[in-house]
Amino acid sequence: MSQTSASHTVFPPIAFIGGGNMASAIMGGLIRQGVAASSITVVEPFEAAREALKTSLGIDSLPAASEALQSAQLVVWAVKPQTFKDAAVPVAAHTRNALHLSVAAGITTDSVAAWIGTSRIVRAMPNTPALVGKGMTGLFARPEVEAAGKTLIEAVIGSTGEFTWVDKEEHLDAVTALSGSGPAYVFLFLEAMTQAGVNMGLSAEQSYKLAVATFAGGSELAARSSESAAVLRQRVTSKGGTTYAAITHMQEQKLPEHFIEAMRKAEARAKELAQEFGR
Repeated sequence: MSQTSASHTVFPPIAFIGGGNMASAIMGGLIRQGVAASSITVVEPFEAAREALKTSLGIDSLPAASEALQSAQLVVWAVKPQTFKDAAVPVAAHTRNALHLSVAAGITTDSVAAWIGTSRIVRAMPNTPALVGKGMTGLFARPEVEAAGKTLIEAVIGSTGEFTWVDKEEHLDAVTALSGSGPAYVFLFLEAMTQAGVNMGLSAEQSYKLAVATFAGGSELAARSSESAAVLRQRVTSKGGTTYAAITHMQEQKLPEHFIEAMRKAEARAKELAQEFGR
């Protein structure tokens, strides 16, 4: 079941390993909830990224791990999969008593546990709409994570949008394929719809505005409705009408089947990432 953040949460000191876009989205959400920038510690090796955090959020960053991390009760790993293992080595000695949240795609909690020396780990698969507070995140907690730890994670991730827990870690590969990579699917359709509008005589600006508003409105209608997507589609697809002509063509071209297969490719790639970078 999807949920949003709990209100009136008291946040402990939090450290971020990596200060890129996703880390910034979470930090921004926390600050909007009243978390003081001084209670957030960030390790970010790139000077440009450190300056960006200071400018946008007022957060000072460290160029490398240090004893300053020892006060953190939650450590958020926002590093690239291929650099996770190397990043973990200097951090682990300072953070073994903390709860850990990983947003690194494809890296299993078994790998993370081996690298950081603790099993109190939650793995997350967020997506880029988190940058505007409209994210969707899949979450998996190892058995060692207590109820209070899960509640804290919900509050942290809830600051960027919605979330849902999965019972099996391998299901995060499906989350990756569906919502993690999903915004790119939306953008691809927006590109195609915009080009179609231009081809039919509208301006690119008009076409893009119509396409974006249609996706936003359709999604909001689905979110508020108790009916399935299939029923909602059928309600606007009168036989012999314009929508029917478009949907029939898509079905004849097996667009739904191709779309499903494309997401299976994304799922398979998520599993490959764990093999490539999780050793």
